[in-house]
Amino acid sequence: MNIKRSIVTRVRLAFLAICLFAFAIIYKVGYIQIKDGDKWKELAQEKRFHYQPIFATRGNIYSNDERIMATSLPFYRVAFDPTISKDEVFREGIDSLGMMLSRFYGDRSAEYYKRKIKNARHNKRKYVRINNRLINYQEKKQMAKWPIFRVGKNRGGVIFEKLDRRFLPFGSLAKRTIGFLNEDKKGAGLEFSFNRHLAGKDGEALYERMAGGNKPIYDGTEVKPLPGFDIRTTIDINLQDVAESALYKALTLNDAAHGCVILMEVSTGEIKAIANLGKAGLGTYVEDYNYAVGNQGRTEPGSTFKLASMMALLEDSDMKLTDTIDTGNGSMRIGGAVKTDTHGNGKITLQQVFEKSSNVGIAKLIQDHFGNDPQKYVDYLFKFGLHQPLGFQMNGEAVPYIKTPKDRSWSRPSLSTMAIGYELKISPLQTLAFYNAVANNGVKVQPIIVKEIKRADQVLEKFEAKVLNPKICSDETLAELKQMMEGVVEHGTAKNLKSKDYKVAGKTGTARKVINGQYTKRYSTSFVGYFPADRPKYSCIVIIDNPNKNAQYGGDVAAPVFRELADKAYAQDLAIHAPMVRRPANVVPKLPSLHAGNQEELTLLCNKLGVSAHPVNPEEDWIRVDTQKHSVAMKPVPVKEGRVPDVKDMTLKDALYLLENQGLKVRAAGLGRVKAQSVPAGQPVRKGMWITITLERNGTTTKPIAGDTVLAIARAY
Repeated sequence: MNIKRSIVTRVRLAFLAICLFAFAIIYKVGYIQIKDGDKWKELAQEKRFHYQPIFATRGNIYSNDERIMATSLPFYRVAFDPTISKDEVFREGIDSLGMMLSRFYGDRSAEYYKRKIKNARHNKRKYVRINNRLINYQEKKQMAKWPIFRVGKNRGGVIFEKLDRRFLPFGSLAKRTIGFLNEDKKGAGLEFSFNRHLAGKDGEALYERMAGGNKPIYDGTEVKPLPGFDIRTTIDINLQDVAESALYKALTLNDAAHGCVILMEVSTGEIKAIANLGKAGLGTYVEDYNYAVGNQGRTEPGSTFKLASMMALLEDSDMKLTDTIDTGNGSMRIGGAVKTDTHGNGKITLQQVFEKSSNVGIAKLIQDHFGNDPQKYVDYLFKFGLHQPLGFQMNGEAVPYIKTPKDRSWSRPSLSTMAIGYELKISPLQTLAFYNAVANNGVKVQPIIVKEIKRADQVLEKFEAKVLNPKICSDETLAELKQMMEGVVEHGTAKNLKSKDYKVAGKTGTARKVINGQYTKRYSTSFVGYFPADRPKYSCIVIIDNPNKNAQYGGDVAAPVFRELADKAYAQDLAIHAPMVRRPANVVPKLPSLHAGNQEELTLLCNKLGVSAHPVNPEEDWIRVDTQKHSVAMKPVPVKEGRVPDVKDMTLKDALYLLENQGLKVRAAGLGRVKAQSVPAGQPVRKGMWITITLERNGTTTKPIAGDTVLAIARAY
């Protein structure tokens, strides 16, 4: 009994506590609503409305010939305020609107969309997102004509929320160079480097927080965004396409790790093509890093650096290219370390040392001349500007590393090792700028990839290549360096680049790669040079990293990419072609083989071929040609209604046109021009009349073919 009383007491106490707690809540709610109501309503109103940025439309990125490489396309998210439209408009349009939304999005039934909008209107919801799928501008125009929506934003309630999306019209072409910008304002390429110009200035507008999203409030306080500026690059789309295609082919063929190509105009420093491809899987390559400019491509250049060594040697000595040096049997200890060649060259000239890319020869020449004062050799490299970045327009340019005798890692073999392109690091773009200076008669210019900042047709800012060094070395040294580089293609390691149309000068490179601190038998192959060698217009560098097939040298792996790109650049740039030999004045051009046909077409043909043509009657449509000594005379072929025309010597196409227009049914035999017709010219045309025409080419005819088959064949010709 005592237990029962105890339980009842506890239950009553618990019930009383709950009641007291409930009364406390009711009291607090009443207190908030009555006593502090105005305060909380004001605070809620402040939180309900807020300003949001309206993002500006980014500027376009153009190629050199002003084709769009990157642009912003408008997309829209569709929302709706179902409380705005009048009852009559809503009732008449809701069924059709639901059906059209269902057909357009294809994900829900018409009844679903109808019920969704009706429920929102009944509950006085002022913002309903119809669907999360984005629509394009054409779809927006189409949707704006639908029931209810067609009466407009203020009377129909449709809300099109604009969102810009970046679009690349040429797909992945130059994708890594164009780059990107993420939501954190971090990125790469032109999009990131020129974001200050491309981004524009964001505006702002008042938005109301509602269930399902934020509804814009157009109260006149909104600030319109200012669109970004456009940038015009130096890129040639056609050459860019060839560069990427040739690089991709070489990487796939050699199963290489990655590669890059840069093509630059010698005098202006304008980059016409720049491609970067890295291995993404078995046989596939994508633009992942900027190997041409950034730290990912900063490596030991190998033999392409020998040009700098020879420049320093020729500047600091009286040596000539005809001087000789003994390279032995292809292996020699120089400066405390063994240097090797692919085979023994014995005693060869300085010209041959460079042409054959002799490690022993270059290392021995530099060690003998600068061994007592290695800092002097390094000073020359500094004078050439190889220790400094170029100040390239795109962010992320690698900083070169040139070792000096003051470095802790300097050792006795360092001088001879640096001479052949090791124990230092430099990017492909920096190597190309150095070679370009030789092609440009010693003027080292800063490479550029953006030439204009503009808005519509108004140019706001122009960029030109800065002169980094007005004279990189003496004219005597330049002449000898050019001769050496031409020899590499004529007689040396890049003989496969010889062309009958233009001359190429350059240098191959095959550098061993360091893995875990040890030099391995994996290579970075390269070729860098310029063309035409006698009047340089373009310079180019190709890097193919770690080829895994049989070919391992720059002349075999990288040079073919250079050749393909150089051929295309030469073909499309008529200004660098050698002048054509003038035809002697007494040579009479051969007249074309003309017979009969349409006067306008034959006259145009004669004009194109530079042949004098004399029509007897310019008003006639059909003529027969009389070939004279230096010109052609055009005699009219009269065509009368209801009479069989004379189609002799005409092509089958012209004969069919004339005969069928007169109502004749045609049989044809043979190929070539009409030699005979079964019904003579001038005869009256009767209904259903057939005519057989015989065609001949080189004196050969074939038997007639009857029926529809001959007509099909005839029309095909």
